[in-house]
Amino acid sequence: MDSAESPTKTQAGEDENYSLLCQAHEQFNNSEFDRCLELLQELETRGESSGPVLRHNRAVVSYYKTGCTQHSVLLKELESLTADADAPGEASGGLSLKQGAAAATVARYNRAVIYYHRHMFGTALERLAPLVARLEALEKAMAALVATLQLQLLLATNQLNRAEAFLDYLQYKLNLVATAPSSNSAEEAAVVGSAPATATTNSSVVATPGGAAVEGAVPGLGGSLQLLQLITLVLNRKPVVIQEDGTPEYAALKAQQYYIMKDFQMAAKQLMRINNECTQAGTVTPQLSTCIANNMGVIHLRVRHYAIAAKFFQNALNFDQQLARNLRQSTLQTMSSARSCEILYNLGVAMLHLRRPKEAFQCFLVPIKQFHSNPRLWLRMAEACIMEHEAKLVEEERQSQSETTPSTKPYAPQSAGVPEPTLEFAALCLRSALTLTQHYKTRFHMAAVSSEDVEAPEPKDPTQESWRHPQDNNFCNPSKPVSLESLENMLAAIYAAHSFVSLRLADHVTALEMSEKLLACERLSDAHKLLGHMYAGEALMLMDKAGEARDHLDPTFVGTLNAFDFETRDWQLKSVDAAQNVVRYNLAVAMALQNDLPQAKALLANLTHSLVASKALALRRFIDLKMGPVPGGTPS
Repeated sequence: MDSAESPTKTQAGEDENYSLLCQAHEQFNNSEFDRCLELLQELETRGESSGPVLRHNRAVVSYYKTGCTQHSVLLKELESLTADADAPGEASGGLSLKQGAAAATVARYNRAVIYYHRHMFGTALERLAPLVARLEALEKAMAALVATLQLQLLLATNQLNRAEAFLDYLQYKLNLVATAPSSNSAEEAAVVGSAPATATTNSSVVATPGGAAVEGAVPGLGGSLQLLQLITLVLNRKPVVIQEDGTPEYAALKAQQYYIMKDFQMAAKQLMRINNECTQAGTVTPQLSTCIANNMGVIHLRVRHYAIAAKFFQNALNFDQQLARNLRQSTLQTMSSARSCEILYNLGVAMLHLRRPKEAFQCFLVPIKQFHSNPRLWLRMAEACIMEHEAKLVEEERQSQSETTPSTKPYAPQSAGVPEPTLEFAALCLRSALTLTQHYKTRFHMAAVSSEDVEAPEPKDPTQESWRHPQDNNFCNPSKPVSLESLENMLAAIYAAHSFVSLRLADHVTALEMSEKLLACERLSDAHKLLGHMYAGEALMLMDKAGEARDHLDPTFVGTLNAFDFETRDWQLKSVDAAQNVVRYNLAVAMALQNDLPQAKALLANLTHSLVASKALALRRFIDLKMGPVPGGTPS
């Protein structure tokens, strides 16, 4: 456990106060918090000049006395301390000013620690920014604490490029981080969809020098910085050698490296080895079990074993519930270990692949409250709504065919205040996803242009804080930063889903608009190109513009599409032949609307695919009835 250094004599003639301060320090280390508070109170009544320090340490000791659960009270006192330090004219003497600044520095750090453990990473970064800006002016021990927390926050928010640049700054300017061993291989690992989480070090609340010591979470700052350095390099796909030291943290990082290298079998074996060794040693904790179960689920999700992945995610939730039963009365470390939002996010994706949309929708409702700026999550919620609606239509059609009398099932109205997997809610989700994606796309291209302006990387200058300049497209937290290709794919998927939902809701104008924007997308896949033309054609037909619809339903363009793009997707059109039949059927409908009945009938004669065979037969009969019997012959 980390602890603050023993108090030092700051001024001659204060031997008695210094003795009381040493006693308070000793009592705190012995967990005698009541006696420690008494000594701090005595120091205050004796007129001890370091008032801000005493206020801070009294708040920290009181926090530990209550079992490290009343962090809101501590946070309020820390905010008061920093506000007083920022106010002009509060300190008159030079020593008081120096002690007030020291107390404010640690108070700012402790505020950021509390926000970090509460998963409020953006707020923590804002609170820590003043300390990071003057990192070089801090004492080395305090600078190491601030640097460690800043690096953890950058990793937690998926700012991987900035984290790596910050590491370089720490190494070349402050000499806080040792160089990590690297391999001789020049081959980089591939980018992955969702890297499994690893057990990282936790920051701790500390006390100002000359006051009460506060326990930390990991033994030694050097070890935690070295681990964070390795994590940063692994996540940035740098070839590094991870020397396991017998702890689960380094072993889990090794598993993550296997995962990034797409060696999923070795990643799973590594995780199981960690579980077995910790079980034999009796060191298994709910945090470790949650981490292993979630990461096993991510591995199986990656290799499309969706049922197994869902089972692992459900196990991870069960372990996590042991930690999150009563977060209001939990310690900060326990609160930080809770990962329900991320696990439910993963479970929702698995449920979508298993075609269980109602369960997927319920899973997404929890993380959307925390990651409400994630357009990918809004899209997944919309997909769950669409899948649930289509499943209901299939079930109603099946029941109507099997029942001889109409159903008398009563209508159950839904509450407008409770989200339900309906098409109306899907339209709301898609509007949110589209607005966010367009906003991030603008920011993305601005970052891309600024990075392309530099033809060659400039040499590192240890005197400059160049780590602030790199940008990460990390707007889809908790998943990885977004590449330009994945951004375009996501935007195309949003347009396609928005057009489909608008057609189902009879909003033909919006459906046509979304389909046209889909067709105008860059790097459009063949599958989305087909959907764009299909939805545009259907919208135009419903708007009594069958002539314009025929321009989108030319079956010749289907033959130029890549068959592999159809075969690898989880949908009904598994081949180019199926796509040809669907497009030809829709073209026949457009011809029928224009009273071009003979040509429509001839087109329908060759449609034999199971997807359209029954509908083609029904349309052909309708055309026969409309055309009437052939003169001199019998009806066909």
